[in-house]
Amino acid sequence: MKALRNYLDKIKPNFEKGGKLHWLYSTYDAFETFLFVPNTTSKSGVHIHDARDSKRTMIIVVIALLPALLVGMYNVGLQHYLSIGQADVTSLLDMFLFGLLAMLPQLVVSYAVGLGIEFAFAQARKEEVAEGFLVSGILIPMILPVDTPLWMIAVATAFSVIFAKEVFGGTGYNVFNVALITRAFLFFSYPSKMSGDQVWVRTSDTFGLGGGNVIDGYSGATPLGQIATTEASSFGEFAFHGVTGQSLSISDMFFGFIPGSMGEVSTFAILLGAIMLIMTGVGSWKTMLSVFLGGAAAVLIVNLFAQNALMGMPMHYHFLLGGFAFGAVFMATDPVTASRTEKGKWIYGFFIGLLAVAIRVFNPGYPEGMMLAILFMNAFAPLIDFYVVDANIKRRLKRVVAVKTANDQ
Repeated sequence: MKALRNYLDKIKPNFEKGGKLHWLYSTYDAFETFLFVPNTTSKSGVHIHDARDSKRTMIIVVIALLPALLVGMYNVGLQHYLSIGQADVTSLLDMFLFGLLAMLPQLVVSYAVGLGIEFAFAQARKEEVAEGFLVSGILIPMILPVDTPLWMIAVATAFSVIFAKEVFGGTGYNVFNVALITRAFLFFSYPSKMSGDQVWVRTSDTFGLGGGNVIDGYSGATPLGQIATTEASSFGEFAFHGVTGQSLSISDMFFGFIPGSMGEVSTFAILLGAIMLIMTGVGSWKTMLSVFLGGAAAVLIVNLFAQNALMGMPMHYHFLLGGFAFGAVFMATDPVTASRTEKGKWIYGFFIGLLAVAIRVFNPGYPEGMMLAILFMNAFAPLIDFYVVDANIKRRLKRVVAVKTANDQ
């Protein structure tokens, strides 16, 4: 590491003012601060000094995402080999490698396009390269179907970075979650590639690995997609099925052995990430808990008036299926787009859970409501914080008036 530090110090003059590569200083600074903690501190004004900067915060989130990512990779391979009837003769390693190779191109495209645009904007503005896309870049492929075409990911990522982030001023100024805007752009622009039975399970080979013919009776519908299209009048008449028609158990749903987006299938892995975020203070446990409380309240109300299987679905299925847990842990807690006041976090998260369940139940064409619920509440987060702060100010003013009146008497 010392040799690397010496090398960076040696080439740094080339990127500083007057150097032949001065126009690339933002790029140099991005790599330097990514590798080493900056050795400069503020000289004036009021500042908070902390050993952990925003880049390290983003890296903690990326590490917290790894359990869900790794399980998701394995599950992609598992669902593929189930669909071609070779799961019993395929090793766990081969299943994982299949998922890794399927996801890797999406990850490369996401980072290449997103970071490329952010570097370009930073150079044009002569500003430091922000680090927010370290998380967005990995979130994007984790919330998309495994068979999403790469060019679609590139177009959607470019759109979200430019129009949902950079036009507002860059990292820290965006109103909406960048990764969710990417998914929303794809969902409304190319709905056939974002929903249905054929997008959640890769049936073709990946770089020559996993070739074979799909077995008869294959269905790649997610459990939420299945129940949204069922004609059962009550949940007791309905059962979830896997790719080959086998019944899905609660453990299958909890550990993530079901069709779905790569990062959203394993509630167990998501909980591991939640523990890390809470222990490090990066994610707000209040926001996470309030999302589940809001979802629970909505389910209890809907169950009372159940007219079909989806309305009668028990609470724990709502939490285990789709992107509910993933959204609560990794999306709703986004420090830029979420409420920042302590009371505001409870309100913000509660309405996300409430709306997510309401969208699922009352819009059969879109059984996964977490994305729209979070984006909707992103727009209201500043308003929530404003009224929380305003209420605190008014309460303190009343206290001051009461104390002054008591003293006058």
